[in-house]
Amino acid sequence: MNATLQLGRSCSLDGLTELGPLALPAHHLVTHGVVVGMTGSGKTGLVTVLVEEALRAGVPVLMLDVKGDLPNLALALPTLSADALAPWVEAAPDDEDGVADAPLVEAAAEARRHGLECWHLGEADLADFAQKTRVRVLTPGADAGELLHLLSSLERRSTLWDTDVERARTSLGATVSLVLRLLGRDAEPGRSREHALLSVLAERRLRAGQTADLGALVADVLEPPIDTIGALPLEAFLSQRARAELAARLNTLLAAPSFQSWRQGVSLDVGAWMTPTDGKTPATIVSVAHLDEDERTLVLGLLLEEVLTWVRSLPGSGRLRALVVFDEVYGYLPPHPANPPTKRPLVALMKQARAYGVGCVLATQNPMDLDYRALGNAGLWCLGRLQTDADRERVVEALGGLRGAQHDALDRVLRDLAARWFVVRDAQSEAGACLLQPRWAMSYLRGPMTRAEIRRATRGAR
Repeated sequence: MNATLQLGRSCSLDGLTELGPLALPAHHLVTHGVVVGMTGSGKTGLVTVLVEEALRAGVPVLMLDVKGDLPNLALALPTLSADALAPWVEAAPDDEDGVADAPLVEAAAEARRHGLECWHLGEADLADFAQKTRVRVLTPGADAGELLHLLSSLERRSTLWDTDVERARTSLGATVSLVLRLLGRDAEPGRSREHALLSVLAERRLRAGQTADLGALVADVLEPPIDTIGALPLEAFLSQRARAELAARLNTLLAAPSFQSWRQGVSLDVGAWMTPTDGKTPATIVSVAHLDEDERTLVLGLLLEEVLTWVRSLPGSGRLRALVVFDEVYGYLPPHPANPPTKRPLVALMKQARAYGVGCVLATQNPMDLDYRALGNAGLWCLGRLQTDADRERVVEALGGLRGAQHDALDRVLRDLAARWFVVRDAQSEAGACLLQPRWAMSYLRGPMTRAEIRRATRGAR
């Protein structure tokens, strides 16, 4: 596939010379991308355009949404009519009924129509996009979108146990780690004795054709059907008292009403999410904006481990076969020594995914305190306006190779950029850095969506 992504128009860094449309070859994203820009810079708009273009090129996309913006992709309305847009237009601040009045809706519809026309996009393009794309929103722990069964590798036996035991075992280990983190226990495979015990008990059931739901594991922990773990007698490996305490903690977690929604919904199966159905390219958004920070980290850590496991199961490829987008990555890829559950799989994806044709796009409005050794693997950088000296210095330093006048010039450009303009540096292009104004997004950028809005936007898809 030699598809190109039509991102917008470009010009020279000094803004004086028009360079024409910026058509990014899709395979350039195999070496990953980073999008940086302060609040109001247009970063989310650029990410949305990148995703839309990937989908138009037939590339499946998985999006990890922390802020609530990416579900706007469900608002890629197939028409320019004001009636279709009306439910999504924000009412005026002093509007008593909270429903946007007709003049406001008409103005928003006209702005959308005009914005798309400037980029030679019309209703035919919108209808074609809607016809060829399947957008779904997964909301772990909430029924706003589709519920996500986070323990599915335990409680829903996968056929991988019959065809790819290594991959099934990796998924199982990640899920056991999630359970132990929820219990506040050591969750590190190869170090935690509780992790080893639960993994052995669960695998015994799964390889026998059964499920390993938490209730069954509680019973097995109390009365183990095995005598040894590794080379040690079970009692020497983990005493009966310690097993009883673990079983009690597992049972408390199992009984918690708030935990039940984590055990319902679609299975955590990245391969299935990335597979086209009925000729439609899948766009899967996993939104965790409604979760608290600890829950987000645990869910995203498990999800990224599953992504990594899926990537490693693919044959090698030099073309872009799938795209993983993470907006906002700040806090989930911190420098050493911080090590949240999200960091290991993210670093591994940035280093390894390119060999399998999977590109990663990481976006942030907070460029400080990121592990730039991992981001150094990215070949495409899109830099929006950065207000603080520290932010600009950190990003320019990450690009490397810039000294003296070049360094100072880029620093000035990043400081003075207008909204919706970006400095683009593509390591695979010989043209050098340029300025980019992204095209108008086909999706209506409503802003962060509430759970009620996600439910309304995805009702038909579900």
